[in-house]
Amino acid sequence: MKLAFKRVEKPFHFEVENEAGAQLTIDAAKNIGGTDKGLRPMELVAAGVAGCIAIDLTLILEKQRIDSDKFNIEIEANRVEGTPSPFENIHLKFELAPEIDTNRLTKNIQLVIDKYCSVSASLKESIDITFEIIQNETI
Repeated sequence: MKLAFKRVEKPFHFEVENEAGAQLTIDAAKNIGGTDKGLRPMELVAAGVAGCIAIDLTLILEKQRIDSDKFNIEIEANRVEGTPSPFENIHLKFELAPEIDTNRLTKNIQLVIDKYCSVSASLKESIDITFEIIQNETI
């Protein structure tokens, strides 16, 4: 993996681009001089966990011929006070179609977290990753 990381604007507005040309912007919190022109680094880590799990879960569901037009994840991440302030836990709320068997979905999500997701595997020694499933018609 190669990424190009460059400053866009002082003091903390950066851009990162992958080898395929996809880009995203990074910035710091306003209380230290950031301008809210990008995601914060810790937001990217939390989103990376959700993104990795979502991709692996989608692959498993496709193999099981399970389709869901509704696929949302709300991420709640708590950090330890102090400096540094690493994540203590990341909780994911999955919103999927109500017709998917909840027990099967629970097993699949746990399998992805424990076995397939490279991001959760990289973080599992220090961060508790939990989840819940919400399935209703109003999603």
